[in-house]
Amino acid sequence: MSGLCADRVVVVTGAGRGIGREHALEFARQGAKVVVNDLGTEREGTGRSAEVAQSVVDEILGLGGEAVANGDDIADWEGAARLVATAVDGFGRLDVLVNNAGFVRDRMLVSTSEEEWDAVVRVHMKGHFCTMRHAGEHWRARSKEGEQLHAAVVNTSSGAGLMGSVGQGAYSAAKAGITALTLVGAAEMGRYGVTVNAIAPAARTRMTEAVFGERMARPESGFDHNDPANIAPLVAWLGSTEARDVTGRMFEVEGGVISLATGWQHGPSVDRGSRWDPSDVGPAVRDLIARAPEPAPVYGSEG
Repeated sequence: MSGLCADRVVVVTGAGRGIGREHALEFARQGAKVVVNDLGTEREGTGRSAEVAQSVVDEILGLGGEAVANGDDIADWEGAARLVATAVDGFGRLDVLVNNAGFVRDRMLVSTSEEEWDAVVRVHMKGHFCTMRHAGEHWRARSKEGEQLHAAVVNTSSGAGLMGSVGQGAYSAAKAGITALTLVGAAEMGRYGVTVNAIAPAARTRMTEAVFGERMARPESGFDHNDPANIAPLVAWLGSTEARDVTGRMFEVEGGVISLATGWQHGPSVDRGSRWDPSDVGPAVRDLIARAPEPAPVYGSEG
C-alpha cells in the first residue's frame, strides 16, 4: 500500500478500540505496517481479551495492509520489551511508536484509593516510559551503527493533563507527567534521529462518553465532531518523515481543529537584589499575578 507512511513500521498501543483503533487503521491506509497492541480490558482496566486487538488486525488485512496483534502489558518492563521485539521480529525494525493505551478510574481526590492512583499512574506514565525506553534503545543501537533515522514517538496526553480536570486527579497528574516526559524525550532522543511529540485529543471514547455524556453523542447528520477518526490524520502525519523537523510539541486536536498548545513559560519576575522579608513577599507576588495572564480554568470547575 502507498501513502504518507509507506513501509513505515508502527506500534500503536491501546489500538483495539476508540482513538487507538483509528490510529492503527489510518496508518495502515497510509501504507504502514502496524503492530496492534491491546490487552482488551474494560474501561477501568479490568479483564483481558485477545480478540480486541485481533479484530483490528483483521480489518487492516481486509484493507490489503500488513499488521500483527500484540497483547503485552505496556506498563510491564518485559512486556514493553516484547512489544518492540514484535515489530522488529515481524517487520525488521520499528519506525514509529504511538503511545495511546490507558484507562480511567474517576474519583475526587478525597475519595481516591491508593490502588486507584497507582493503577492509573502505572498505565499512563509508566506505560509511556517503558515503551519509549525500549524503543529508544532500539533506535540508539541503529543510530550507532551509522543508520540515518527518521523515527518518531507520538505520546497521548489530555486536556486534563494541560488544565486539570475535577474528579480526575490521578488521570490529570499522569497526563501532565506525559507532557514533561515528551519534552525530555525530544531533547534526549533527537541525537538519534527521533522526534517526540504529544497530542491532547478530544473525541468520543469509552472514557469520555462516561464523563461527558450528551456532549459526546453522535449527531443525527452532518460532521461528527466527536468521531475518534478525526484524531488519526495528525498522528499519521507526525509519524511520517514529513514531520522530521517537528519535535517537543503538544497539539490539541478535536473535530476539525488542530491547535498548538503552549506550556509553562518563564513569566514576569521581580528581583529585590537581596533576601526577601516575608512581609514584603505578598505585595510582590500580587504584582506578579496582576502582570501575568489568567490561568485557564480547571475542567469541571466553571460555575
